[in-house]
Amino acid sequence: MNPQNPMRRPVVDKVVVHMGVGESGERLMNGEELIRRITGQNPVRTIAKKTQPAFGVRKGAPTGAKVTLRGETASSFLTTALGSIERVLFASQFDRNGNVSFGIEEHTDFPGMAYDPKIGIFGMDVNVVLERPGIRIARRREQQKKLPASQRVTREDAIAFMQEAYGVEVR
Repeated sequence: MNPQNPMRRPVVDKVVVHMGVGESGERLMNGEELIRRITGQNPVRTIAKKTQPAFGVRKGAPTGAKVTLRGETASSFLTTALGSIERVLFASQFDRNGNVSFGIEEHTDFPGMAYDPKIGIFGMDVNVVLERPGIRIARRREQQKKLPASQRVTREDAIAFMQEAYGVEVR
């Protein structure tokens, strides 16, 4: 692999921040407000796909919120989020397609966020999608082609990118 070739260097396509609260109402509203303050974007509600009587969840009821970040916003949020988990990831958090997911136990780990007894403590999931430039050939409408295996991001590529670009320690 040629390190000078810009088409071979992985980039962050998007970062998805998800907060599942398990119920609608005031708790969901508090979770949405926290995501809005942390990311700077308005969240979208996620709905339950199945009815789960044991948890009091009905199909179609809102149970969480998520935000998709792209570009410089995604990169700066990822730097902050990795700092809150002390820049330590495990190899099991990387999938074979080069994506990485990790959880943040408390929203108070972010700078500027303090504990408020009226709101409580919320955790969130952060999913990072990595890709190489040129993936458009698989997504475009006309002359769509299959993405070559050499252009896909592998687990090893993702680990190397996260170590180099964000100073992450992978255990």
